Formats: sequence, C-alpha cells, structure tokens
Amino acid sequence: MAFDPVDHLKTNPFVLAPMAGITDSCFRTFMRELGCGVVISELVSAHGIEYKSHRTLQLMKFEEIQRPVGIQLFGESPEALAAAARVVEEAGADFVDLNFGCPVPKVVKKGAGSAILKDLNQVEKVFRAVKSATRLPVTVKIRTGWDEQNRNADKVAEIAYNEGLSWVAIHGRTRAAGYSGRADWDYIAEVKAKSRIPILGNGDIHNAETAVRRLKETGCDGVMIGRGCLKNPWIFRESIELYFNKESAKPVDKDFVRLFHRLRELFEASVDQKITLLQMKKFASWYSSGYPGASNFRKTIFQARTLDEAMDIILAFFSELRFVSQADTSHEAFLMGGHG
Repeated sequence: MAFDPVDHLKTNPFVLAPMAGITDSCFRTFMRELGCGVVISELVSAHGIEYKSHRTLQLMKFEEIQRPVGIQLFGESPEALAAAARVVEEAGADFVDLNFGCPVPKVVKKGAGSAILKDLNQVEKVFRAVKSATRLPVTVKIRTGWDEQNRNADKVAEIAYNEGLSWVAIHGRTRAAGYSGRADWDYIAEVKAKSRIPILGNGDIHNAETAVRRLKETGCDGVMIGRGCLKNPWIFRESIELYFNKESAKPVDKDFVRLFHRLRELFEASVDQKITLLQMKKFASWYSSGYPGASNFRKTIFQARTLDEAMDIILAFFSELRFVSQADTSHEAFLMGGHG
C-alpha cells in the first residue's frame, strides 16, 4: 500500500527535520525508536546520484524500521532532480523531499537550496519535473523566503498545490537570517490559513510544550523538530504524550543508560570504532545541555581516547540525571548550521 504522507500525520504529526551530517541512517533508526513519526535523510545531491558517487549513494541507505522514510534531494537542475527522484523510487523510499531551504553558501551559489526561492518559475519547473518522474509522493522544505523583503512561502505553497505535492514544510526564517533571531511562526500561521496544501512548521522547537503549542496555535498539519531532539532525545515521545493525552500525559522515563547503550550499538553496527567514539562524544555533549555540570562534562568527554573510556564517563554523568529536570538552553547558540 502506497504511503500517504498526510494520513500519516494524523497518527503522529511530529516529524524529524532533515539535518546535514546528522540524520544519517543510524540516527533515523534511533529517532524512530524514540517516537518520531516520519524521518527524512540528510540532503542528498542530485548530481551526486547522477555521477554515482559512492558517498552520495551511501547517504540514501535506510533500514526497514525507519519507514516511512523520505530521501531529501537538492540541486539546481529540474532534469537532474527528476532523474534523482527516479533513483529514490527504485531504492524503495516512501517519498521524495526537495530541499529549497538550505542556506549554506556552497549550495546557494549554484542556485540550489534556498536560492531557488528567488525564481518562482524555476520552482514550478522543478516541482513539475519531479512529480512527472516518480509515482512517489513529493514534499518540499523551504524557508519563508530569500530575505524579509521577499518572503514568498505562500506563493511557493500555491505552486506546490497546483503541481500535486503532498506537503510544504516551512522553516520560519529567511535565507538571509540563517539561524539568527527567532523563527516567525506568525507568518507560518498566515501561510497555513490561506494554503490549500498541508503545511508543516519548523524552527525553534526546543521542547514538547512548544511543539504542541505551535501545532495547535498555527493549525499546521505537523511540526518538524531538528535541533530540539539533539538536546532532548525524548522530545518526540513527550510531544505525542502531551498532544494526544493532554492533562493525563505521563512523564517519559529518561533511561540514559539504556539510551547510550542503544546508540553505541547502532553506531558500531554501521561505522568503525573511531567514528563511533566521535559520534558518542558528540551526542553525549549535546544531550548534556541544560543539566548541572554539563560544561565540565563536555570538557572531560572530549579527552576520552577509547570508546570504553568514553562510555564510562558518559554513564557516570548521565546515570545521575534520570529524574533531574533539564534547564531551557534555547537562548544559547547551538548547532546553528546543518539544515534548512
């Protein structure tokens, strides 16, 4: 049975935002196990697929447990994106996601990512070419516009509807803003109110309360969570519990020991010990945010030379935090790059 993105949002409207260098296959499996409704790959180059780049093709790999899983494509050529969409379908993914949001200069200067938002004719050409190339549902992730003077997410959403896309996910900042300032959820709500296509909101979702509030206040069909799950891996479970059970929502058991053993298991099954060590340090550092002693912990963990040493340090720190509240650190600069 074909995947219906919109129907799936009704059962779980909390979607993992695609993040370059983060939402690899291991992390997508991890997040699905922790309650995420839909996962999307990190951005994959359409030209990399065309040239059969080994690294690019590796980015497209996924496990069955991740379904429904989308592969996010970026590129400036409608023809290359259409050809890449056919490859995504052949690979067995559930849907194709287009990246019109990435603000990174090396992507934008080629006319890809958020640069496409400057040319609505090109937007239409890409949507039409990709939809014609595949039987899979097609979605898109965008910014509110190129800059404050040229916010046009509403027009992009109208084109997406006309070309038969399944949803538009909007990161509430312009390309010019990068990751500075606050995501403009009022504008996302405006776009949602007049759009005929399902809209997902994204930006500054740091906890379950915010995720649920944004979903209800804007009327969006779903919310995408990116950096929030890099501080709190249980944010999806907490959001589901709060959204569907409201006043009777039960606290999620934050079993850090089990969490880190599972994370290690996933990485060891996919990458070598050196990369596993690096990944464990990185995620432990992110997850420590907002807990007492986090600063000293981060200094200590990055001095670990072996995986076992790192695990000892991690478990010693986190085993004491199972029932400790995590402080709000959303005001701090944190992972300010990596996705659209």
